[in-house]
Amino acid sequence: MQHHHHHHHQPSSKPTAHHQHHLPALEAVAMRGKVRTASLLLLLALFAFLHVHLRPSPPLDPRLGLSNLSNLSNLSNLSLAYAVREAGSAPSRHVSSVPEESTDAVSILFPAWEVLVIAPPATAGGRGWRCVFQNNATSPATPAGVLPFTKRAMFKCRLPPSVRRLRPFFQPALTRSSSEEKEEGEGTFPATAAEELFRWSFLAYESLSTEDDVVLFVKGVNNRQGINRSPDELSCVFGDDPATAVRTAVTSSAQEVFRCAHPKLPAADSGTEIKIKITLEVARENRVTLIPSVAYYTPEQRRLAADGPRSLLCACTMVHNVAKFLKEWVMYHASVGVDRFLLYDNDSDDGLRSVVDDLSRGGYDVQVLTWPWPKTQEAGFSHGAIYANASCEWMAYVDVDEFVFAPAWNSSARPSKLMLTSLLPARDDPARNGQVSIKCYEFGPSHQKTHPPEGVTQGYTCRRRIEQRHKSVLRLDAADASLLNVIHHFRLKEGYRSRQVRLEDAVVNHYKYQAWSEFRTKFRRRVSAYVVDWTQAINPASKDRAPGLGFEPVEPRGWAQRFCEVWDDRLKALTRRWFGSESGSELNMAWQR
Repeated sequence: MQHHHHHHHQPSSKPTAHHQHHLPALEAVAMRGKVRTASLLLLLALFAFLHVHLRPSPPLDPRLGLSNLSNLSNLSNLSLAYAVREAGSAPSRHVSSVPEESTDAVSILFPAWEVLVIAPPATAGGRGWRCVFQNNATSPATPAGVLPFTKRAMFKCRLPPSVRRLRPFFQPALTRSSSEEKEEGEGTFPATAAEELFRWSFLAYESLSTEDDVVLFVKGVNNRQGINRSPDELSCVFGDDPATAVRTAVTSSAQEVFRCAHPKLPAADSGTEIKIKITLEVARENRVTLIPSVAYYTPEQRRLAADGPRSLLCACTMVHNVAKFLKEWVMYHASVGVDRFLLYDNDSDDGLRSVVDDLSRGGYDVQVLTWPWPKTQEAGFSHGAIYANASCEWMAYVDVDEFVFAPAWNSSARPSKLMLTSLLPARDDPARNGQVSIKCYEFGPSHQKTHPPEGVTQGYTCRRRIEQRHKSVLRLDAADASLLNVIHHFRLKEGYRSRQVRLEDAVVNHYKYQAWSEFRTKFRRRVSAYVVDWTQAINPASKDRAPGLGFEPVEPRGWAQRFCEVWDDRLKALTRRWFGSESGSELNMAWQR
């Protein structure tokens, strides 16, 4: 689903090129004001004065405000109204006699005016819920699955256009009316104090515990790649009330990943799982800011279930609407040595779960973790390194359009589970190789106009000549405590090193530039926290982009023939031999059945 047509009207989630110095919101508004005439200013002031009792806050330019909230230079401007569970001032409301059921929920404004509502487990999958916003406008609340650890229900609402011009945005109420309601319309905003709507770019969103410490995932603190806030300025805060919460020291701050000590809490009733709100506190220039949070702490370790000993090799990736590609990727990699697959599902709506169920029935070990957070690929990989550590020795961080291939396998009549693992160092490796890096060949559309039903390995056979980037297989015990990773490559503990595999020994076939109908979905949103979305006219020379690509998902001339310098059908021939079966004059691949 493409959201590009909304982007011109929504608050920016990243600063534009001329806002690189991150002006505070009010300063930015003031600068805009300088270009207005004096008479217009007078009229606006008069208008604001006359309507001060009708409106909770004057409308601002929608391109300002949201991006500034996530900037570190503005942490000092944020008041404690943003404290966890702390209430802000509430706008005026109507009173209605229609009986309504409401529930305690917390909401986050996502890109493209989407609101993610997180509600108690009992509401999961429930129909008839809707979001009622501060001006009593409503929109339907569509069920969006369940968060994996807290089992809290998720819903998606659209922020109604009439709300978008208001400032500030308040948390909507999640209500269900006893009468039939139309799709969008008037509701009754409850007469209780409302908190401001959380922003996806300024949020503590996930947490998990290890034996020794707590790992917390937070957006809005370390915004620039390579520049991380000192742990000395940070604390982990456990509890709903900032006044009585327990605080522990932060030991590591890198990208969106923070590590801190377990809190010393009063002993809980035996047999009950402790769930306590957790967030990050930033102390700066005698001012303390608590990051809004939807994350919960539990002392129990959350980990990928392990039956028996650790698997030698697993694979981890973040996915969005890859259902039609998944079988080919899993069946191929399982046949050459990957034991388990861990998928971080980022908002898929294409039947991913039914394909995974199908694979499970076929004996493949595929686990799916719901991961709704936008632009958090690096954090997801960091999470996987902790979550799967008890179950996997090595983790291949390769995407669903990437296939690891060794030219020597072409002489084999059938695959072997030792093929991939033979590329890994031995357990008692004296060189202490903690990571194996494999270079990538990038394949083009290969004259395809639509997705090849027999699979990407069969349909895409023309690539660029020079290898690009690399993908990594990580020894999980060798990952640095910071869990820092950049482009699928982890920082390692002291004493470990990375080994680069020669092209003749192994390569990753990256089916990057597919038929336009598939490739255009990359415009929706890039998953990396540090890569600009392609609809933003910034950094057109980035390696993440297709060379020569514009900023709109419009097919460039001659797309089907692009990126085609070398015809390379080695993996096509190999997979045809291993997974193909003749049916009359037709060849069927195993993943088509």
